[in-house]
Amino acid sequence: MSSISVLILIGSDSDAPVMQVAVDLLKQLGITCEMTVASAHRSPARVHRLLDEAPSRGVKVFIVGAGAAAHLAGMVAAHTTRPVIGVPIDSSALKGLDALLSTVQMPPGVPVATVSIGKPGAVNAAVLAAQILGVGDPAVAARLVEYKVQLAEKVEQAAEKLKG
Repeated sequence: MSSISVLILIGSDSDAPVMQVAVDLLKQLGITCEMTVASAHRSPARVHRLLDEAPSRGVKVFIVGAGAAAHLAGMVAAHTTRPVIGVPIDSSALKGLDALLSTVQMPPGVPVATVSIGKPGAVNAAVLAAQILGVGDPAVAARLVEYKVQLAEKVEQAAEKLKG
């Protein structure tokens, strides 16, 4: 097994298109990661195995995407002291609101840093993971600064385009 800094868990393979943006951004920022399916409800033993293996793999941060009841991030947070970032996925008739509430409403002492629903949340989860890692890694911090500069440049380009 290879060493990774961020382990991305998704509750179903149907969540992969949403969470792929987090994988892509982490790779762009030079952060090693892996995405895999593990269901809190359908494969709890797999979740536990992945969590048990995480320290020896170098995992420092978990990003967890799940829809509907969305207990996966909470289950991960209950079994680790590493940061857990939850991404609610819009995969039910409630359009992700159920996943948002299930992810954000954690009991005291079991935090899940919860971002917005869907792809914007997956992007923010990757940025937040990078910010956490950047505290102890100046190279990651520098790549984040460049990423923020690129975001600002896109806004300037959009403003210029409107002038035209």
